[in-house]
Amino acid sequence: MIKHIGIINGSIRKKSYSAAIAKAIRPFFPENMVVTEIQINDLPLFNPDFDKDGQERPESYDRFRQEVKKQDAIIFITPEYNRTIPAALKNAIEVGSRPTTDIAFNGKPVLIMTQSSGHISGFGANHHLRQALVFLNAIAMPQPEVYLAEIHNVVTKDGEFLKADTAAFLKSVIHNFLGFATRLVG
Repeated sequence: MIKHIGIINGSIRKKSYSAAIAKAIRPFFPENMVVTEIQINDLPLFNPDFDKDGQERPESYDRFRQEVKKQDAIIFITPEYNRTIPAALKNAIEVGSRPTTDIAFNGKPVLIMTQSSGHISGFGANHHLRQALVFLNAIAMPQPEVYLAEIHNVVTKDGEFLKADTAAFLKSVIHNFLGFATRLVG
């Protein structure tokens, strides 16, 4: 049974809608489950030279990799910027992709949630993120996909749902994801 869920917020903005969603879904997890928000805002730009023998590697690289590895499953909640994922999230994925013999995301069940203020709801970001994670051997839950359009009408920046039907949908998504992850990791 899974006990540790990591949430990676693709936005580093204060009071982001991705952070609001992360807060709003917290009650949907069993009380005995440890839910950890994994920070990405302190990661220096990815540089493969940091992982060469004898190089000084940023502590935040090691912290991020270890936090990802100790989770049973990961939930990504991200906005879409310019039809793709934010640079900070792409950077975090690059950091987690090394060393290639010990990829942090390897074998992790992942759930991808994207959101935007417009009608497209993060479709491009969702698929770009899925492509990168699958390449790194993460196991993305195929259904249901989560695209949240007009996010300002869905959740407040304080993490309160504005639409009961969206709250119910996300509750069922979390339930399905926990079952999916449990079947994969036991």
